[in-house]
Amino acid sequence: MTPNALLFAVLGIFFSCSTWADEQAPLLLDSKIQLGDVIGRIDHMAIDVARHRLFVAELENDAVGVVDLDARKVVQTIPNMRRPQGVGYVPSTDTLYVANGGDGSVRLFQGADYAAAGQIYWGDDADNVRVDAAANRVFVSYAGGLGVIDATRRTKMAYIALKAPPESFQLDSRSNSIFVNDPTGQAIVMVDRASGKQVASWNTDNGSNFPMALNEASNHVLVVFRNPAKLGVFAMSDGAPVTTVDTCSDADDMFVDTERHRVYVSCGDGFLDVFDAQRGAYRRLARIATVPGARTSLYVPELDRLLVAVRTTPEEPAAIWVFRPTP
Repeated sequence: MTPNALLFAVLGIFFSCSTWADEQAPLLLDSKIQLGDVIGRIDHMAIDVARHRLFVAELENDAVGVVDLDARKVVQTIPNMRRPQGVGYVPSTDTLYVANGGDGSVRLFQGADYAAAGQIYWGDDADNVRVDAAANRVFVSYAGGLGVIDATRRTKMAYIALKAPPESFQLDSRSNSIFVNDPTGQAIVMVDRASGKQVASWNTDNGSNFPMALNEASNHVLVVFRNPAKLGVFAMSDGAPVTTVDTCSDADDMFVDTERHRVYVSCGDGFLDVFDAQRGAYRRLARIATVPGARTSLYVPELDRLLVAVRTTPEEPAAIWVFRPTP
């Protein structure tokens, strides 16, 4: 074999192996949708599935960006927010809810043109938003607890007082339970929705539990600790520890892909971690590079895409990176 032939043979093996490796990756980068002149930190996101529109809390821009995922561009910016952190969309009333940490307001916008539709105040540091579409309820975390909004009437319905400021919280779709991360108390708190009262508190021995997700198939509550960076798994019934595994650093969002039994964790150190959640093992399948500061993400099962919010850096413009899960 001539030297040139040998070189081409080696290159052929290299490229075929690279293609095989790419195809085996649990997430593939499909596209990057630029957000324009967005400075600083980007917080949480929500989706209008019918219109394929993504809502992006541009915290330091005091705005919410509206992204058309089909056209792959920003189609509108909703200005004059006060450090927006959480967003939620209610399909039944075609209403967008924006939680503003700067003034404690939840601002409502309705219809395809996002006309202002009111404000609701409960307290300081309005943050995470969760929507129970079946019950037409919107839940918002504040410094003192969780506010419950009647999404049909767009009015206050109840307030669930908590002993410490909550971080991420999740609604159990099969019961009346709400699970809440309480970093101050180094605990996971369980709340009964019917009574609006805390009914349990599980010690975590770590006060850096921020992201949370529920693996309902395994009856597990999942939390990510930032220091040290660990994925903690707890029994949903009584909070008993199941397992702990290493993960990426400075995580702010986590989602369960129920079809593939995977967990996606987005981290500010510039990585995504993907875990195999089958049989309760939570084995890491891959660590995928993103951009430092890209802490927030949104998995949309209806579109089968993981969307990662990437802030502006000297190397990268602010963008939404669209990842496609592989079988």
